[in-house]
Amino acid sequence: MGMANLQRMAMQMQQDMLRVQNELAETSVDGSAGGGVVKVVATGKQEIVSITIDPSAVDPSDVEMLQDLIVAAINDALRAARELAEAKMAGVTGGLRLPGM
Repeated sequence: MGMANLQRMAMQMQQDMLRVQNELAETSVDGSAGGGVVKVVATGKQEIVSITIDPSAVDPSDVEMLQDLIVAAINDALRAARELAEAKMAGVTGGLRLPGM
């Protein structure tokens, strides 16, 4: 494999990675907790877009439970975002695990 071919392959991989990163920024994933009383939407780049809390989850005497549900829903959404990113990047890298990806 010649150096020019290797450079061309590296440039193609870089372009594909940029395309996937843009797709991830535009893709939404959902997370939820408490049977859906707390819902979180995040982008594929693991940025939280919105949090929805059903009024039935708001109990002034048990704020700690609501806090736990919010954390669980956020973690669920971020897990889904990571899995989406890993799946999309695997298509670009051929399964290679690159640092920071």
